[in-house]
Amino acid sequence: MKSPNKHLPIKELYIIIHLEWYRIFLHAAKAGNLTKAAGELYITQPSVSYAIKQMEQALSMKLFHRQSKGVELTTEGKQLMLYVEQSFALLEAGEKKMSALKHLTGGELRVGASDSLFKHFLFPYLDTYHKQYPDVRIRLSHGKTSEITARVKEGSIDFGLIHLPTADDPHLDVQTVMTLQDCFVGGEAYRDQADHLLSAQDISQFPLLLLSPGSSTRRFIEQWFAAQDVTIEADTELGSIDLLIEFAKLGFGVAFVPRSYAVKELAEGTLHELKPAKAIPARSIGITTRRDMTSSVAAAKFLEMLSS
Repeated sequence: MKSPNKHLPIKELYIIIHLEWYRIFLHAAKAGNLTKAAGELYITQPSVSYAIKQMEQALSMKLFHRQSKGVELTTEGKQLMLYVEQSFALLEAGEKKMSALKHLTGGELRVGASDSLFKHFLFPYLDTYHKQYPDVRIRLSHGKTSEITARVKEGSIDFGLIHLPTADDPHLDVQTVMTLQDCFVGGEAYRDQADHLLSAQDISQFPLLLLSPGSSTRRFIEQWFAAQDVTIEADTELGSIDLLIEFAKLGFGVAFVPRSYAVKELAEGTLHELKPAKAIPARSIGITTRRDMTSSVAAAKFLEMLSS
């Protein structure tokens, strides 16, 4: 009968069959005594002798000088010892690294989102997480929804926070975590306009402050106008909701922003909400992850915090 390992390379055979023999060799070399090595390993002395004998036969060279009071490495044994020590030190370092990752005393958390979502939603969670697990390295990546989903798919981030709806992707899972209600806001010049309902056509006549093309928020509001047969053109295009709010306060025009992001300004009266005749549908924020990947311990703990 053919051996099932017949076609394995010699080096693979040694890894599979002799890893424990190398551990015995290491203890025997350090102890200088086979009986003492057996005690350290909780095995019998004959088992230690057998392992070393098998190693010497497999390598076709003597590894130990047998002496009356113990054993001493041969010249060849000393050379092998250098590699065995390094190998087990590396394995031990790997085990310590796994323990650090498991207990969140190491590792990293990689999150992608827009600047606004980082500030208005993720910041308090990130702050809490960092205080609880200061040794976990936090890497943040900003971008549009399309950019964030691409990074999740390529595996460069653990998960992303994105605006919904977005195109279905068989490679991604999406879990809704919160709802946003968008609105139109303007500065002092638009105070009187806030007293009555405005059609989509009316609103399109104002200087519009919108997020840059390609963002999910920009597509959403363009579709809202298009559904009412109105085509719009932005007077100002920016990449940040906070900048849109600031420009609206300065009187540059009417900004389309999530209401919750402008609560302070609306309460202070530095911004005024315009009321469209046709309601703006609420939108959702979702967490997207790669379907075929298991979250790291660090990422899983943060996702647990977001869902609680």
